[in-house]
Amino acid sequence: MSKDDIKKLRELTGAGVMDAKHALEEAEGDLDKAGEIIKDKGLAKAAAKSEREIKAGLIKTYLHNNRVGVILKLGCETDFVAKSEPFQELAHNLVMQIAAMEPVDIQALLDQSFIKDESITLDELIKQVIARTGENIRIEAFYRLAL
Repeated sequence: MSKDDIKKLRELTGAGVMDAKHALEEAEGDLDKAGEIIKDKGLAKAAAKSEREIKAGLIKTYLHNNRVGVILKLGCETDFVAKSEPFQELAHNLVMQIAAMEPVDIQALLDQSFIKDESITLDELIKQVIARTGENIRIEAFYRLAL
């Protein structure tokens, strides 16, 4: 296990240095297996954070060809995370998904396959960002308008 392996695993998963190191040790140097270990632990962390209070977040908008508009209210625990790159990227991916896939409600959106990686659902994508940021994240509301 090298520093490059740890760096690569961190880039793939967003895990911390020690989490990546421990996962690689547990997986005996297998990057794919280590990624699965981190994913499993991250999802467990996300479930533990799901009851924590949402006090911050953002309103994200998207307009496609002046014919489809989306407004998303995405909540998190602190302004620090609301301004972070993983949270901002999640908000962008969610408005794009809503514009493209026309979900009828939040649960339908969460159950959809992610348009950029159909091997995961939107619910799993959000849990991955929860694991990266260490905070609860929740879709509070969204609106989609189309001509």
